[in-house]
Amino acid sequence: MRAVTVTPGVPDSLRLTDEWPEPEPEEGAILVEALAVGVCGTDHEIIAGAYGEAPPGQERLVLGHESLGRVLEDPTGTLHPGDLVAGVVRHPDPVPCANCAMDEWDMCRNGQYTEHGIKGLPGFARDRWRLQPKFAVGLDEALASVGMLLEPTSVVAKAWDHIERIGRRAEWKPKTALITGAGPIGLLAALLASQRELSVHVLDRNTTGPKPDLVRALGATYHSSTVAELDLQPDVVVECTGAPPVVLDAMCKAAPTGIVCLTGVSSGGRTIDFDAGALNRELVLENNVVFGSVNAGRRHWDLAAQALARADRSWLNSLITRRVPVSAYQEAYASTGEDIKVVLDFAQ
Repeated sequence: MRAVTVTPGVPDSLRLTDEWPEPEPEEGAILVEALAVGVCGTDHEIIAGAYGEAPPGQERLVLGHESLGRVLEDPTGTLHPGDLVAGVVRHPDPVPCANCAMDEWDMCRNGQYTEHGIKGLPGFARDRWRLQPKFAVGLDEALASVGMLLEPTSVVAKAWDHIERIGRRAEWKPKTALITGAGPIGLLAALLASQRELSVHVLDRNTTGPKPDLVRALGATYHSSTVAELDLQPDVVVECTGAPPVVLDAMCKAAPTGIVCLTGVSSGGRTIDFDAGALNRELVLENNVVFGSVNAGRRHWDLAAQALARADRSWLNSLITRRVPVSAYQEAYASTGEDIKVVLDFAQ
């Protein structure tokens, strides 16, 4: 069957093969026919050779962790043939650590987890794949064109879950949310904020293209200024850029008892002259919280599926700026700088 693969650690080793073996039964009882996979920055970094790990005993890694498929067979009865399904990316470590033992694999403490298309597990960019029932997330049929957005939505569903858990430390009735960055994660974070009926503000450097309109379609306000220039004190900040100046400004902008969730990953290697003492004083005296969030547990995938089911379908479809057939796979992984979400389409 067809599969899009790389040799981890070897830059520009991206290949499409039509001779990849069928998925082994050991991968899971549920057999799925691929419909599409989303492409994200993680894929670009793996293709560049920055990281990635093939399954044990294999030289190449199948890419793809933002999955969507249809069930071909499920002898367990968890799902039924024809059902839409997405696969949970991360699997618990074999030890397991205390968190993985409780199915909180997104909070793995020893780093021995595995991830489809990233670390030690084949990805979903192949014609057929298998899942264990606990890692199979059923989707509403209405999401047939956008279900590959479930993985990035699960990331922000976790962020909001943890924001709300932290908020329960005291009487807390947030009114305003600031989202920094209007990529897929930022826009989906704004979607979930709007579903919570908050006053939503999204900041991004783009002044043209689809992003401003997508933000306004949520009933949110779009800004292209700096964080420091904003005339507001948000109760919640979800930082999605990883840009150090934006991260630091976001931490300073939150209202008293505010919560700042960092989801963007910084590349490092950049030094900024910054008054850390003043930031520390402000965080302490205002009872603010800053925390990082990555990946998602099973409950977050289920929350994400519910959020997508409630969302406007045309808005979700607008996030997908290119749909590329597998035969033109190289185009899907070539960044144009103008895309929001690119999808590799296995159904074309």
